[in-house]
Amino acid sequence: MPYPHVIVWMDHQKATVIDFTIDDRHVHHLASETPRQLHRKSGPMGTGRAPDDHRFFDEVAEVIAGSAEILVTGPGTAKVAFLSDLEKRHPAVAKKVLGIEALDHPSDGQLLAFAKQYFRRVDALRGNV
Repeated sequence: MPYPHVIVWMDHQKATVIDFTIDDRHVHHLASETPRQLHRKSGPMGTGRAPDDHRFFDEVAEVIAGSAEILVTGPGTAKVAFLSDLEKRHPAVAKKVLGIEALDHPSDGQLLAFAKQYFRRVDALRGNV
């Protein structure tokens, strides 16, 4: 049974996905296999920006595809790159994303609490309280 709500926390190296209901949750930890070393002693290689890891984004998209509502969070630009990738390569999943929020490095419990608070606000705005 797919969970109705999911929160994704990600940076360019790892992602935490928590799908949950009121009384149950499932936590997934995913990691990118792309090395992220951009700067060398001799100076940056190429543009100094690593390319997005589409395989990593695909893994995360596969985990969240069955959920009804998705919140994407993270500390940097990975969340925006992920959403852009979803819109291009997984449009059905991208339509389920309700929001994107900046969030530093929370524990799994803090991430779940943030998600529950966010989705409560969304439900209140819809009148589903």
